[in-house]
Amino acid sequence: MRGFFEGLAEFSVLLAILYAVTVAVYFTLGYGITWLNNRNPERRIQKNRRGEKRKAAEIRLSLASILVTCTSVAIGLFAQYKGWTMQPWEFSWWTAAPLFLLCMVLFDAWFYFAHRLLHTKYFYKYHIEHHRSVAPTVWSNDSIGLVDTALSQGFYAVIVFIVPFSPVILLANRLFDQINGTFGHAGFEYFASRTARHPSPMLCTTYHDQHHAEFKYNFANYFSFWDRMMGTISPVYDRRVEVFEKDAPPLSLKLDRQVPEKSKA
Repeated sequence: MRGFFEGLAEFSVLLAILYAVTVAVYFTLGYGITWLNNRNPERRIQKNRRGEKRKAAEIRLSLASILVTCTSVAIGLFAQYKGWTMQPWEFSWWTAAPLFLLCMVLFDAWFYFAHRLLHTKYFYKYHIEHHRSVAPTVWSNDSIGLVDTALSQGFYAVIVFIVPFSPVILLANRLFDQINGTFGHAGFEYFASRTARHPSPMLCTTYHDQHHAEFKYNFANYFSFWDRMMGTISPVYDRRVEVFEKDAPPLSLKLDRQVPEKSKA
Protein backbone atom coordinates (compact mmCIF):
# COMPACT_ATOMS: atom_id res chain seq x y z
CA MET A 1 0.00 0.00 0.00
CA ARG A 2 2.84 2.37 0.81
CA GLY A 3 4.32 1.78 -2.64
CA PHE A 4 0.96 2.63 -4.22
CA PHE A 5 0.74 5.98 -2.47
CA GLU A 6 4.36 6.78 -3.26
CA GLY A 7 3.71 6.02 -6.93
CA LEU A 8 0.54 8.12 -6.85
CA ALA A 9 2.47 11.03 -5.36
CA GLU A 10 5.16 10.75 -8.04
CA PHE A 11 2.53 10.61 -10.78
CA SER A 12 0.72 13.62 -9.32
CA VAL A 13 3.91 15.69 -9.25
CA LEU A 14 4.66 14.77 -12.87
CA LEU A 15 1.11 15.63 -13.91
CA ALA A 16 1.20 18.95 -12.06
CA ILE A 17 4.45 19.96 -13.78
CA LEU A 18 3.16 19.01 -17.23
CA TYR A 19 -0.09 20.87 -16.63
CA ALA A 20 1.57 24.04 -15.34
CA VAL A 21 4.00 24.16 -18.28
CA THR A 22 1.28 23.47 -20.85
CA VAL A 23 -1.03 26.14 -19.45
CA ALA A 24 1.87 28.61 -19.48
CA VAL A 25 2.60 27.75 -23.13
CA TYR A 26 -1.13 28.04 -23.97
CA PHE A 27 -1.37 31.59 -22.66
CA THR A 28 2.04 32.67 -23.94
CA LEU A 29 1.20 31.51 -27.46
CA GLY A 30 -2.33 32.86 -27.24
CA TYR A 31 -1.35 36.39 -26.29
CA GLY A 32 1.78 36.37 -28.45
CA ILE A 33 -0.03 35.34 -31.64
CA THR A 34 -2.91 37.73 -30.83
CA TRP A 35 -0.33 40.52 -30.68
CA LEU A 36 0.85 39.50 -34.16
CA ASN A 37 -2.71 39.15 -35.50
CA ASN A 38 -3.62 42.65 -34.36
CA ARG A 39 -0.80 43.99 -36.51
CA ASN A 40 -1.80 42.00 -39.58
CA PRO A 41 -5.61 42.27 -39.92
CA GLU A 42 -5.52 41.69 -43.69
CA ARG A 43 -4.28 38.16 -43.07
CA ARG A 44 -7.55 37.11 -41.41
CA ILE A 45 -8.84 34.01 -43.21
CA GLN A 46 -12.58 34.30 -42.52
CA LYS A 47 -13.10 37.98 -43.20
CA ASN A 48 -16.71 38.22 -42.00
CA ARG A 49 -16.51 36.24 -38.76
CA ARG A 50 -15.08 37.13 -35.36
CA GLY A 51 -14.41 34.01 -33.33
CA GLU A 52 -12.80 36.13 -30.60
CA LYS A 53 -16.28 36.52 -29.10
CA ARG A 54 -15.91 32.99 -27.70
CA LYS A 55 -12.59 33.65 -25.97
CA ALA A 56 -13.79 33.28 -22.36
CA ALA A 57 -15.70 30.06 -23.04
CA GLU A 58 -12.79 28.60 -24.99
CA ILE A 59 -10.30 29.35 -22.24
CA ARG A 60 -12.51 27.73 -19.58
CA LEU A 61 -12.91 24.54 -21.59
CA SER A 62 -9.24 24.54 -22.55
CA LEU A 63 -8.10 24.53 -18.93
CA ALA A 64 -10.06 21.31 -18.42
CA SER A 65 -9.06 19.59 -21.67
CA ILE A 66 -5.38 20.42 -21.14
CA LEU A 67 -5.57 18.40 -17.93
CA VAL A 68 -6.76 15.38 -19.93
CA THR A 69 -3.97 15.84 -22.47
CA CYS A 70 -1.36 16.11 -19.74
CA THR A 71 -2.79 13.03 -18.02
CA SER A 72 -2.22 11.05 -21.22
CA VAL A 73 1.37 12.29 -21.46
CA ALA A 74 1.96 11.62 -17.75
CA ILE A 75 0.65 8.05 -18.10
CA GLY A 76 3.09 7.37 -20.94
CA LEU A 77 6.09 8.90 -19.19
CA PHE A 78 5.25 7.31 -15.84
CA ALA A 79 4.85 3.87 -17.43
CA GLN A 80 8.32 4.25 -18.96
CA TYR A 81 9.77 5.43 -15.65
CA LYS A 82 8.33 2.38 -13.86
CA GLY A 83 9.66 -0.01 -16.49
CA TRP A 84 6.22 -1.17 -17.58
CA THR A 85 7.03 -0.54 -21.24
CA MET A 86 9.84 -1.50 -23.57
CA GLN A 87 13.12 0.17 -22.70
CA PRO A 88 13.06 3.56 -24.45
CA TRP A 89 15.61 4.11 -27.18
CA GLU A 90 18.55 6.08 -25.93
CA PHE A 91 18.34 9.70 -26.99
CA SER A 92 21.15 11.02 -29.18
CA TRP A 93 21.52 14.00 -31.46
CA TRP A 94 22.19 11.62 -34.36
CA THR A 95 18.80 9.94 -34.06
CA ALA A 96 16.74 12.85 -32.71
CA ALA A 97 15.56 14.21 -36.08
CA PRO A 98 14.45 10.90 -37.69
CA LEU A 99 12.77 9.70 -34.49
CA PHE A 100 10.99 13.01 -34.06
CA LEU A 101 9.75 12.78 -37.66
CA LEU A 102 8.60 9.19 -37.06
CA CYS A 103 6.74 10.31 -33.95
CA MET A 104 5.08 13.10 -35.95
CA VAL A 105 3.97 10.67 -38.67
CA LEU A 106 2.53 8.21 -36.16
CA PHE A 107 0.81 10.94 -34.18
CA ASP A 108 -0.67 12.37 -37.37
CA ALA A 109 -2.06 8.95 -38.29
CA TRP A 110 -3.55 8.54 -34.81
CA PHE A 111 -5.02 12.03 -34.91
CA TYR A 112 -6.48 11.64 -38.41
CA PHE A 113 -8.39 8.44 -37.68
CA ALA A 114 -9.47 9.56 -34.19
CA HIS A 115 -10.70 12.80 -35.75
CA ARG A 116 -12.62 10.93 -38.44
CA LEU A 117 -14.18 8.80 -35.70
CA LEU A 118 -15.25 11.92 -33.83
CA HIS A 119 -17.13 13.09 -36.92
CA THR A 120 -19.26 9.95 -37.08
CA LYS A 121 -22.89 9.89 -35.96
CA TYR A 122 -22.24 8.27 -32.58
CA PHE A 123 -19.16 10.25 -31.57
CA TYR A 124 -19.83 13.73 -32.90
CA LYS A 125 -21.63 14.65 -29.69
CA TYR A 126 -18.23 14.56 -27.99
CA HIS A 127 -16.67 16.78 -30.65
CA ILE A 128 -19.43 19.32 -31.21
CA GLU A 129 -18.14 21.74 -28.58
CA HIS A 130 -14.96 22.24 -30.55
CA HIS A 131 -16.96 23.07 -33.67
CA ARG A 132 -18.91 25.80 -31.95
CA SER A 133 -15.82 27.80 -32.95
CA VAL A 134 -16.70 28.15 -36.63
CA ALA A 135 -14.04 30.83 -36.95
CA PRO A 136 -11.26 29.43 -34.72
CA THR A 137 -8.87 31.59 -32.75
CA VAL A 138 -5.67 31.07 -30.81
CA TRP A 139 -7.83 30.04 -27.83
CA SER A 140 -9.64 27.29 -29.78
CA ASN A 141 -6.91 24.66 -30.02
CA ASP A 142 -7.65 23.05 -26.64
CA SER A 143 -11.30 24.06 -26.49
CA ILE A 144 -12.56 20.52 -26.91
CA GLY A 145 -14.60 18.06 -24.87
CA LEU A 146 -12.96 15.68 -22.43
CA VAL A 147 -13.86 12.48 -24.31
CA ASP A 148 -12.75 14.18 -27.52
CA THR A 149 -9.42 15.05 -25.90
CA ALA A 150 -8.89 11.55 -24.56
CA LEU A 151 -9.40 10.10 -28.04
CA SER A 152 -7.23 12.57 -29.94
CA GLN A 153 -4.46 12.85 -27.34
CA GLY A 154 -4.50 9.28 -26.01
CA PHE A 155 -1.57 8.62 -28.33
CA TYR A 156 0.94 9.36 -25.56
CA ALA A 157 -0.53 6.80 -23.16
CA VAL A 158 -0.50 4.08 -25.83
CA ILE A 159 2.51 4.63 -28.08
CA VAL A 160 5.05 3.88 -25.32
CA PHE A 161 3.85 0.26 -25.33
CA ILE A 162 4.35 -0.03 -29.11
CA VAL A 163 7.32 2.16 -30.07
CA PRO A 164 10.04 2.88 -27.45
CA PHE A 165 10.41 6.61 -28.05
CA SER A 166 12.51 8.39 -25.48
CA PRO A 167 10.75 10.88 -23.18
CA VAL A 168 12.57 13.72 -24.97
CA ILE A 169 10.98 12.77 -28.30
CA LEU A 170 7.51 12.46 -26.77
CA LEU A 171 7.77 15.80 -24.98
CA ALA A 172 9.17 17.48 -28.10
CA ASN A 173 6.20 16.22 -30.13
CA ARG A 174 3.77 17.43 -27.44
CA LEU A 175 5.34 20.90 -27.44
CA PHE A 176 5.38 21.06 -31.22
CA ASP A 177 1.76 19.92 -31.36
CA GLN A 178 0.76 22.72 -28.97
CA ILE A 179 2.54 25.33 -31.08
CA ASN A 180 1.31 23.88 -34.37
CA GLY A 181 -2.25 23.61 -33.09
CA THR A 182 -2.34 27.17 -31.80
CA PHE A 183 -1.13 28.58 -35.11
CA GLY A 184 -3.48 26.18 -36.90
CA HIS A 185 -6.44 27.69 -35.06
CA ALA A 186 -5.16 31.28 -35.15
CA GLY A 187 -7.52 32.39 -37.92
CA PHE A 188 -4.75 34.36 -39.64
CA GLU A 189 -2.51 33.02 -42.40
CA TYR A 190 1.27 33.37 -42.06
CA PHE A 191 2.53 30.18 -43.70
CA ALA A 192 0.97 30.07 -47.17
CA SER A 193 3.68 29.01 -49.61
CA ARG A 194 4.53 26.32 -52.13
CA THR A 195 5.52 24.09 -49.22
CA ALA A 196 1.91 24.17 -47.92
CA ARG A 197 0.21 22.90 -51.08
CA HIS A 198 0.43 20.02 -53.54
CA PRO A 199 2.70 18.16 -54.03
CA SER A 200 4.13 19.02 -50.59
CA PRO A 201 2.51 17.23 -47.60
CA MET A 202 3.01 20.25 -45.33
CA LEU A 203 0.15 22.47 -44.16
CA CYS A 204 -0.65 26.07 -43.30
CA THR A 205 -3.32 27.67 -41.10
CA THR A 206 -5.90 27.69 -43.91
CA TYR A 207 -5.99 23.88 -43.72
CA HIS A 208 -7.57 23.57 -40.31
CA ASP A 209 -9.48 26.82 -40.64
CA GLN A 210 -11.32 25.24 -43.58
CA HIS A 211 -12.14 22.25 -41.38
CA HIS A 212 -13.90 24.53 -38.91
CA ALA A 213 -15.69 26.48 -41.62
CA GLU A 214 -16.72 23.51 -43.77
CA PHE A 215 -16.71 20.61 -41.24
CA LYS A 216 -16.22 17.71 -43.67
CA TYR A 217 -12.68 18.27 -44.94
CA ASN A 218 -9.08 18.41 -43.69
CA PHE A 219 -8.97 16.07 -40.69
CA ALA A 220 -5.21 15.69 -40.34
CA ASN A 221 -2.91 17.59 -38.02
CA TYR A 222 0.64 17.83 -39.39
CA PHE A 223 0.51 16.55 -42.98
CA SER A 224 -1.97 16.44 -45.84
CA PHE A 225 -1.21 12.97 -47.17
CA TRP A 226 -3.90 11.15 -45.15
CA ASP A 227 -6.58 13.54 -46.37
CA ARG A 228 -5.29 13.38 -49.93
CA MET A 229 -5.16 9.59 -49.88
CA MET A 230 -8.57 9.16 -48.21
CA GLY A 231 -10.29 11.81 -50.35
CA THR A 232 -11.11 14.14 -47.46
CA ILE A 233 -9.05 17.16 -48.43
CA SER A 234 -10.96 20.31 -49.33
CA PRO A 235 -11.13 20.58 -53.12
CA VAL A 236 -10.31 24.29 -52.89
CA TYR A 237 -7.51 24.09 -50.30
CA ASP A 238 -4.55 24.25 -52.69
CA ARG A 239 -6.13 27.08 -54.66
CA ARG A 240 -6.80 29.14 -51.52
CA VAL A 241 -3.24 28.67 -50.35
CA GLU A 242 -1.98 29.85 -53.71
CA VAL A 243 -4.18 32.97 -53.49
CA PHE A 244 -2.84 33.77 -50.01
CA GLU A 245 0.67 33.10 -51.21
CA LYS A 246 0.31 35.67 -54.00
CA ASP A 247 -1.91 38.29 -52.35
CA ALA A 248 -0.92 38.39 -48.67
CA PRO A 249 0.51 41.77 -47.64
CA PRO A 250 4.00 41.98 -46.11
CA LEU A 251 4.18 40.90 -42.49
CA SER A 252 3.89 43.88 -40.16
CA LEU A 253 5.02 44.28 -36.55
CA LYS A 254 3.53 47.76 -36.19
CA LEU A 255 0.03 48.48 -34.98
CA ASP A 256 -0.73 51.02 -37.67
CA ARG A 257 -3.37 49.39 -39.84
CA GLN A 258 -7.06 48.84 -39.17
CA VAL A 259 -9.81 47.05 -41.05
CA PRO A 260 -13.57 47.44 -40.45
CA GLU A 261 -14.94 45.03 -37.88
CA LYS A 262 -17.85 42.80 -38.89
CA SER A 263 -20.39 41.54 -36.38
CA LYS A 264 -21.04 38.06 -37.77
CA ALA A 265 -20.32 35.34 -35.20
